[in-house]
Amino acid sequence: MAHRPPRRRLRRTLLAALVTFSVAVPVSGAARPAAVPAPAPTVLGPLRDASATALEQRYGVSRADIRAAGRAASGHGDLKRAASLRAMAAPGRQFLSFDGRDGGRSVEVVGELTGARRVAVLVPGAGVGLDAYGRLRRGAVALQRELGQGGAVVVWLGYRSPATVSPASVTDGRAAEAAPRLRQLVDRLGAVLPEARITLLCHSYGSVICARAASGTRADAIVLYGSPGTGSEDVAALRTGARVWAGRSGGDWIARVPHVRVQVPFVGAVGFGTDPVAERFGAEVFDAGGGGHSDYLLPGSRSLTNLARIASGRAPSEAGRD
Repeated sequence: MAHRPPRRRLRRTLLAALVTFSVAVPVSGAARPAAVPAPAPTVLGPLRDASATALEQRYGVSRADIRAAGRAASGHGDLKRAASLRAMAAPGRQFLSFDGRDGGRSVEVVGELTGARRVAVLVPGAGVGLDAYGRLRRGAVALQRELGQGGAVVVWLGYRSPATVSPASVTDGRAAEAAPRLRQLVDRLGAVLPEARITLLCHSYGSVICARAASGTRADAIVLYGSPGTGSEDVAALRTGARVWAGRSGGDWIARVPHVRVQVPFVGAVGFGTDPVAERFGAEVFDAGGGGHSDYLLPGSRSLTNLARIASGRAPSEAGRD
C-alpha cells in the first residue's frame, strides 16, 4: 500500500470534518439562537469616560435594554433565553453595551473599571452566546478574584459566535467581522485608562479574532489558549507589539484538530494553520495544567492562575513550582 504523506492525511481529515459540519448544521437549524427576536438597543456611542458616574449611567441604560430583550424572549416563548437575560439584568451587573438581536452581543465588566490598573479582556470562542452566558460569567468572576484589587475583567461577547460544530467554526469569516470591533474596544479602554495594563485573553475560536485584531492593538499582551490556530503562520505575521503567549491544557481535545490551512472551492480557507504552542509559531508557552477545553477559568486550576499572572504582568508559574 502506498504511503500517504502525513500532511495529505491531515487535509483529508479536515475536509471530511467540513463535510460533516455542512450536513449537521442544517439539521439543527430549527433551534438557531439568532431567531429569538429582540428590540433595537439604546444608542450609547463609544466609551469615552471611565468615571464612576459615567459608567453607572451606561450600566443603567444597558440593564434596561437587557430587560426589554428578556420581555421579547418571553413573549416569543423562549424561556431559556428569557431566564438568561433575567440573570444578566440583575442589580449589580455592569454592561457597557448590549444588543439582543441576531443571537446577541454584549460587553460586561466584572470588577471596578474606574481606576483599574489591570484589565483582562475575555474573548470567547465557538458555542458561546446569550443562552450559554452563565458559564462565561462564572469564569470571568473567578478570573477577577485572581486579579484582585485593581483588576477588572471585560467580557467581550461582541460577535455572533459560531456553533461548535459548523462550517463557520473552521473558517475565519466571523473573525474578520469581529476583529475591528474588538480593536475598537481595546482602543477605547486604552484611551480612558491610559495607565492600565490591558491583556487580551483569547479562547479557542476567540484566538482567531485576536490574531485578526493584533496589528496595531493597544493591548500589552495577547494570550492564545485552547486555540485551533490563528490563521497566521507565526507571531511575526501578527504584526503586533504586544507580547504573545500560548497555552493548552493536557486534556483539551483541540490538540487533535489538524493544524493546517486548506483552500476549498466555494468555501475559501479552511483551518487555521500553525499550532500556537508549537515552537515554530514563536509564542511564549505557559503551563495550562491538565483540564479540558472548557476548564481554563475553573477556580483553583493552574490555567486560571497563570492567565491571571500574565494579565498582571507577572511570569506564569511552571509545573511543580509556585
